[in-house]
Amino acid sequence: MNFHAIKAIYKFELHRTWRTIMQSIASPVISTSLYFVVFGSAIGSRMVEIDGVSYAAFIIPGLVMLALLTESISNASFGIYFPKYNGTIYEILSAPISMREIVLGYVGAATTKSVIVGSIILLTANLFVDYHVAHPFWMVTFLILTAATFSLFGFIIGIWAGSFEQLQLVPLLIVTPLTFLGGSFYSISMLPPLWQSITLANPVVYLISAFRWSFYGVADVNVGVSVAMILVFLSLCLTGIYWIFRTGYRLKS
Repeated sequence: MNFHAIKAIYKFELHRTWRTIMQSIASPVISTSLYFVVFGSAIGSRMVEIDGVSYAAFIIPGLVMLALLTESISNASFGIYFPKYNGTIYEILSAPISMREIVLGYVGAATTKSVIVGSIILLTANLFVDYHVAHPFWMVTFLILTAATFSLFGFIIGIWAGSFEQLQLVPLLIVTPLTFLGGSFYSISMLPPLWQSITLANPVVYLISAFRWSFYGVADVNVGVSVAMILVFLSLCLTGIYWIFRTGYRLKS
C-alpha cells in the first residue's frame, strides 16, 4: 500500500476545500440553517409532534442527510472530474499507484469534507432547537457510512461526466428530489398505504430512517433492513469503480 500517494491526494483535495471554504463549507451550512429557521421555527411551531418528537427536532436528521448526500457527491465528483478536465488524470494513471490508492485518496477526502459539514450542521441545529441523540455510536457510524457510500457514487459520476452540465445532472435531477421524497420533512407513515409502498422503492428512505432512529429511537423502516440497503448500495458502488478501472471506461475522455 502506497500511503504516501494516498496522503498526497488526500491533502491536495482537503487544501482545495480550504481555498474555496465559502462554497465548500459555509454555503451548505448557511442554506441548511435557513431550513431550520423556515421549517423548524416558523412552520414547526404550528405542527404537531411526530412519533413523540417535535417537528423542529424531527427534521434534523433529514436535513443533515440532505446536505450529506449532496456534498458527498459534489466533492467526490468534482475531485476526479478536474484531473480529467485539465489533463492531469494521465499523470495519476501513469504514476506507480493502484486503483485502490487513487480511490482511497479522493473518496477519503470527500468523505472527510462531508462529515465535517454534517457535524457543523448538527452543532448549528442546537442554536435553533433542542434535540438528543439516543444512539451516538450508530449516529456517527451512519454519518460516516453514508458519506463514504455517496462519495463513491460521486466518484463514479465524476468519471462518467463529460461536461460540467452532466456533473450536476444526477445530484440536481435525481438525488435532491429523492431526498425530499424520502421522508426528510415527514414520516412516511403519514402517507396513504399505496404511497407508503411506492416510497419504499426510494433508497434514500432507508438512509434517513436509520439516521433518525439513531437520534430518537423511531424509524419508518426496520433498522436492520436500512443497514442492509446501505451496504448493498456501497457494494454496488465498489463494483462499479472496479469495473471502471478494469475497463478504463471514460478515464481518459
